Amino acid sequence: MHRTGPRYRLGWLRDTIDEAARSSPARLTVLVFLAVVLLFTSLLSLPMATASGAPAPLVDALFTATSAVCVTGLSTVDVATFWSPFGETVILVGMKIGGLGVLTLASLLGLAVSRRLGLRQRLIAASETKAPRLGEVGTLLRLIVIVSTTVELFVALALFPRFLLRGETLGGATWQSVFYAVSAFNNVGFSPQPGGLPPDAVSDPWLTVPLMLGVFAGSLGFPVLLMIKRRWRRPSAWDLHTKLTLATTLILLVGTIVLFALLEWDNPKTLGGVQGFGTKVLAVLFASVMPRSGGMSTLDVGQMTESTWLMTDALMFVGGGSASTAGGIRVTTLAVIVLAAVAEARGDQDVEAFGRRIPAASLRLAVTVAMAGATLVGVATLVLLRMTGLSLDVVLFEVISAFATSGLSTGITAGLPEPAKYVLAAVMFLGRTGTMTLAGALALRERTKMFRLTEERPIVG
Repeated sequence: MHRTGPRYRLGWLRDTIDEAARSSPARLTVLVFLAVVLLFTSLLSLPMATASGAPAPLVDALFTATSAVCVTGLSTVDVATFWSPFGETVILVGMKIGGLGVLTLASLLGLAVSRRLGLRQRLIAASETKAPRLGEVGTLLRLIVIVSTTVELFVALALFPRFLLRGETLGGATWQSVFYAVSAFNNVGFSPQPGGLPPDAVSDPWLTVPLMLGVFAGSLGFPVLLMIKRRWRRPSAWDLHTKLTLATTLILLVGTIVLFALLEWDNPKTLGGVQGFGTKVLAVLFASVMPRSGGMSTLDVGQMTESTWLMTDALMFVGGGSASTAGGIRVTTLAVIVLAAVAEARGDQDVEAFGRRIPAASLRLAVTVAMAGATLVGVATLVLLRMTGLSLDVVLFEVISAFATSGLSTGITAGLPEPAKYVLAAVMFLGRTGTMTLAGALALRERTKMFRLTEERPIVG
């Protein structure tokens, strides 16, 4: 009797979690994310969560919950009209939890209660936050709360007067400001307004600039923000990860601005229909920041050229910084692979950047993560092509957006058949947790062999 009581079951559950945390923090991350997705699915399935008062179909509840917790922004229904205030609040909380990271939030709660982090909690939090050393986990967790709250508050305060001037009530302006702020910093892309951002947002810098800043800050990654906070006066003392992240991010941003302007400037259905040079420049900047996981748009993505879709596919696949609210394979992964290609072209034995040598293990991990992401995208695209009969360009765009938790859409999500929506929800979940889990699992499996085989080089290329 004693061994089957509540205390025994609680002890068994605690021991199971302890063992999982020690053996595979990355696996525990996936399980907790899955549990949270199911919890929010059940909340969105309640009749009070919909505007009509009828229970939401399971596919819509699951898809929306997955999109919120995995900070994606794709949706099978219009968030502002389908869900009730309770449902939108559930989505808001899901975005916040998903952005912070479920296990990061759990560690923060433990820190608040006990005033300290044990080794187990540090290992779990390090898996989620990518802290460079276990001793920095506590500092990084505090920074996560401070930075996320500060940026979201800044964005909300910047948006609040604008919504008041747009005719919103005090309560409506407050709600929309907070919702957009959380959505921007966590790189989600959900909107509390019917149909997304209002049509005239393309010419409204008081609305779009705070959103851009929120998305950009959230996409850098907390380790980068920690390094900048500590040594903001000495950029030369920043670590390699920070320098690679910032350099690659800026290169991608500048390249996107130039290419997007060239590809869409004369398109009458997008930039060509925007009046005024300054407004066009603002639209280009907004459209260049969002593809790498922001998910918002002031232009109709479905009316963009196929060349722009292809460029956006590549940007979404890369995503943002490691341990950020953005998705994708991450900019440092791309940077390491490109640096390796440059080193090979030069005949250099080592991969180097900013006066540092990048170890071969990092290159192998980068290649593995990129290949795993490409494989997932390829398989999911084949499955959806078979299910929907749609063209390759729109299906590939939607799949990459789901994998990279970007949230941009050509407009086909709501019309997909139900099985395809479940597949896309699975891609969102794997895109948010898969590369992180794979990287963590491979890093933990690193081992030293007692002997090495004879080297022989195969013909490549």
